[in-house]
Amino acid sequence: MEVGATIRAIRKKKGITIGQLCEATGLSQGFLSLVENNKTSPSLSTLDAIAGVLQVPLAFLLLKQEERMKVTRKDERSFSMYRDRQKVEHLGEVGGLRLMLIEVPPGPPSITDTNTHEGVESHLVLKGKLLARQGEDEYMVEEGDTFSWQSFVPHQVINIGEEPAVVLIASYNGSRMG
Repeated sequence: MEVGATIRAIRKKKGITIGQLCEATGLSQGFLSLVENNKTSPSLSTLDAIAGVLQVPLAFLLLKQEERMKVTRKDERSFSMYRDRQKVEHLGEVGGLRLMLIEVPPGPPSITDTNTHEGVESHLVLKGKLLARQGEDEYMVEEGDTFSWQSFVPHQVINIGEEPAVVLIASYNGSRMG
């Protein structure tokens, strides 16, 4: 964990000198230098004081780089096909949470089987008209509507409109966290 490098980067980004950080925290310049160079590990109370002066949450200082914010640029997204019919654009993933953009062509699916899998899903219809089925429930949803479900219950989405439909899906599955 590179806590010291994170402290130094935030301090410099905010235009705070090491002397100003020392004055605000009551820590010596030698000690802060050792911290910033990852030569010593400060206590949690010391980190909390530093975080307060830098105006960042203490937890942010403790995150590893791979645990921090991730950005996926539009031209870096990956695509796949679901059942050779629905285009799936993979927007991002963190922990067990996955965000996808699905394009559903009009008409009934060639396979009438329902889907079942672990997790939960929330859907936002961005374009089109869909029939969302889960168990005995069935709803017609349109642009701007949302629907959510437990994914282990058999479910199916059918585009009942004339044009391709587009759906934003947030899917959470705790088993993906490993």
